[in-house]
Amino acid sequence: MKTQIDRRQFLRLAGYGGIVFASGLGGFSQLAQAAAATGDARKVEDFFFVQLSDTHWGFSGPAVNPDAEGTLKKAIGEVNALPQQPDFIVFTGDLTQTTDDDAVRRKRMREFREIVSALKVKDIRFLPGEHDASLDSGAAYKEFFGDLHYSFDHKGVHFIALDNVSDARAILGDDQIAWLAADLDKRDKSAPIVVLTHRPLFDLAPSWDWATRDGDKALALLAPFEHVTVFYGHIHQENHHMTGNIAHHSADSLMWPLPAPLSVPKKGPIPWDAAAPYHGLGFRQIQSQTRNAQLIATEIGIKAG
Repeated sequence: MKTQIDRRQFLRLAGYGGIVFASGLGGFSQLAQAAAATGDARKVEDFFFVQLSDTHWGFSGPAVNPDAEGTLKKAIGEVNALPQQPDFIVFTGDLTQTTDDDAVRRKRMREFREIVSALKVKDIRFLPGEHDASLDSGAAYKEFFGDLHYSFDHKGVHFIALDNVSDARAILGDDQIAWLAADLDKRDKSAPIVVLTHRPLFDLAPSWDWATRDGDKALALLAPFEHVTVFYGHIHQENHHMTGNIAHHSADSLMWPLPAPLSVPKKGPIPWDAAAPYHGLGFRQIQSQTRNAQLIATEIGIKAG
């Protein structure tokens, strides 16, 4: 079947604290307006990046996704076909499907790394998911993808990648919290910050493992900053939430969708629908256009046509 892409471009709005995805992207807009007013318009430059999540390479289950070996490759093809290539690409966890076999775990990670090497953009940032890291404290993941948590700066925006999966208790841990505090201590409170993580940092649905048990400590450290957004995966669907002035936005999966939080008695993959194949699967691009005091967010979903 021929694969097409359904692009749903969201609203270009300003006026909210943080970066409020889907209903508005005001944090960067406010920052751009402030920079223009002070003559510091180049403080944050135009750019865009792509977020992919929950690829679960190695999964097999025809009732859930009969194209389990093809969906990631289709998404890579679509990213490569974008009319303008992103500045960088981030995978927010669960790169591979969990396994108790260390050799199979490393085989899947090796295959995943080889597949994503087909991306035209070579600046690729990885985060672990619990499927990648919880059974061996991230040992195999580090061999293939590097640090479990880190930070970097890009065109005036500070990015922080947090690991809330390598500890099987679903925590960040005291050492990482201390590292985050030291990292943030170097930042101005008006600086734009984007946090990348796998699990949500807030209590979305703790009984479904959709939470970080000490996430409140990280959010307390982030709360004094004026422009903070968190992009995460894990829940295999879009969800938009505010904790104070911090905006949280989850991403679709590239393997299977999951039901809305606590909407059914037991969490489980939504079965493949032959009448609507690839429904609920996709990735997103997030573009900063500071000269227009706008961000443009686009959801790109894979579907058969």
